[in-house]
Amino acid sequence: MIGLLYIFLCFTVGWAICAYAFPNLSMVVEKDYAKRKISISPYLLLLPTWYVIGTLTITWATYLTAYLFRAAVEPLFYANIIVMPLAFLASAFIFYRRILMDKQKKLVIFCNDKKVIQIEFLLLAAITLLACILMWTTFFVKAGNLYVGVSVFSDFSPHVGMIRSFSYGNNFPTTYPHYAGEDIRYHFMFQFLAGNLEYLGLRIDYAFNIPSIISFVSAFLLLYLLAVKITGKIGAGILACLFFAFRSSKTLFTYLSGLPKGTNIMEALMSNTDFISDTPNEDWGLWNLNVYCNQRHLALGLAVIFLVLILLLPRLYEMFEDLKQSNFNKTDQKKKNYHKTFLKKVAERLKVIFFTADGWLVKDLKMPIAVGVLLGSMSFFHGSAVIGCLMVLFVMALLSKRRLEYLIIAVITISMSFIQTHFFIHGAAVSTQFLFGFIAENKTLFGVASYLGRLLGILPFVLLVAFCLEKGVGRYLLLAFTAPLIFAFCISMTIDVTVNHKYIMMSCILLGIFAATVVMQLLERRDIILRLVGVFLIILLTATGIYDFVTVLAKNTPESAIVLKLEDPITKWIDENSDSRDIFLTYRYTINQVVLGGAMLYEGHPYYPWSAGYDTDKRTARVKEMYEAQSPSELMTLVKENNIRFIIVDRDNRVTEDYNLNEENIRATYECVKWEGEGEWMTSIYDTKKPLSR
Repeated sequence: MIGLLYIFLCFTVGWAICAYAFPNLSMVVEKDYAKRKISISPYLLLLPTWYVIGTLTITWATYLTAYLFRAAVEPLFYANIIVMPLAFLASAFIFYRRILMDKQKKLVIFCNDKKVIQIEFLLLAAITLLACILMWTTFFVKAGNLYVGVSVFSDFSPHVGMIRSFSYGNNFPTTYPHYAGEDIRYHFMFQFLAGNLEYLGLRIDYAFNIPSIISFVSAFLLLYLLAVKITGKIGAGILACLFFAFRSSKTLFTYLSGLPKGTNIMEALMSNTDFISDTPNEDWGLWNLNVYCNQRHLALGLAVIFLVLILLLPRLYEMFEDLKQSNFNKTDQKKKNYHKTFLKKVAERLKVIFFTADGWLVKDLKMPIAVGVLLGSMSFFHGSAVIGCLMVLFVMALLSKRRLEYLIIAVITISMSFIQTHFFIHGAAVSTQFLFGFIAENKTLFGVASYLGRLLGILPFVLLVAFCLEKGVGRYLLLAFTAPLIFAFCISMTIDVTVNHKYIMMSCILLGIFAATVVMQLLERRDIILRLVGVFLIILLTATGIYDFVTVLAKNTPESAIVLKLEDPITKWIDENSDSRDIFLTYRYTINQVVLGGAMLYEGHPYYPWSAGYDTDKRTARVKEMYEAQSPSELMTLVKENNIRFIIVDRDNRVTEDYNLNEENIRATYECVKWEGEGEWMTSIYDTKKPLSR
């Protein structure tokens, strides 16, 4: 119940902040960017905005307060008992000032068009249903067991460990659950949010799924609004959401073409439980809805991107409107002095863009400050979303009005990111290098083109048509939305360039708005042939994504899931007898009962810390040394050097080929404080604070 109250406070705090930072927010839905009236219910903008802003605010306040009480046994107790009442009082005070005392007009939630309201409800219901299916089929509790879907368990290993390090432990200062004892280089704040909700009484699946579902729905609703404001068409907004959910790719068609002659196509499709693949790592589910299942924080990051674009795009449209007004009459170009006229026209445009006060001066200081703080606070919720958004904003700023507002946003965002990075990370946060080609097999210009063709299917061709049909600001937005994709194919900021896939997804989602515009223009024609072409395009643009969704469901059945016991003796013992300062020497686990207990592993499965930038080779060697130690003195020296509190010996240690386990030496050195099972399957926990000899 208290956890649900926390989520409710996220909305109220968001409302309170918006009342001052964005006082006219509900008016955003009245017109599109071309100043034409549109019918959109304000709640589609208000509720996601309140949730996003309130969640970032109250969660950061809770974390920082808990950090101040890090010496306490349960710092989250003090953090919540301070932050939640303050959040309630602040919301109540602003409600009194803004609504009761100032007697402001009643907030309008719905538009006046009943048909539009019905469409919006259907859209909201469909998105919510999709979100619930995705989240609850991949992570749920039944009969005292936690089911973790087979398509998400790898990412959920550090995620669940991080959640439990807060709800069961005291992970302040915060360290990485699979590489304990050092800094934290992974954006973990969404997991902290889930951990705090579990601490406040929500069962772990509710604590993780509820904010994931709200974030997912918020991202879709804000994209819908962004698409309608760009295109002026409700249908384009719906199609943009459809293209967001179900990706465009040739993969399904390539898969079908490769089936042996005589194969029953429907039987082959329905019996398959692997993600079909035509490009490297596509079989991970790297590009489809599975990403939002295993990276729950991504939807929140996308919601922030869409919100920022909704707020700032008017500046770009205003500049292009001024440029349109400054154009010379077409008759001027028929004169003999055509070249002089052309040069004069260019000079006039440059003057409008770069040498007018409106092109630079700040109109409303609150707006860029609020947006800068919003983006800056996202750095450890989802850093890639911040980088991707800044790239789009940079391109927009070049031809926008009030360019200094963009500068203020960038300065605040980068400053906040810098402060957070240096607070959490010791040393360099990223290692930026030029790396052309992303993960394409052939890293040449034509090799990348081939890769994109296979990956994106017909989408690039539809976007080419959109570029030809669009004029002025539409064409420029197409270029701006492509910026993250170009970045992904040129720059690597981590040791694992595969993580750049998120930038490509950001571009494809935004560019999907213009693909939706092309399709809508066909569907709105009276010619039945053109309408059928539009329907055919929808099928081509979504077929692979729809089948990917079917595969997500096929993969994530209860029978195939990783099943963990919530009341497992080892899990309960770790919860009751250790905290997040205690480092466990273990086998290189992915996810199991030890991880579920919130144990901080000296080194879990090395892929996770390696991809985050940690020196896993060093620790892998140390793990081998400790498990192979030949004498108590040697083991005790190594344990002290590496700050190990508990040593776990289980079947994984006994059968591994990574080292030759010397279990007798461990048993002769430290007291076994917990054991479960028998023989080879016995799990033993040794406490290094209880040596058997001095």
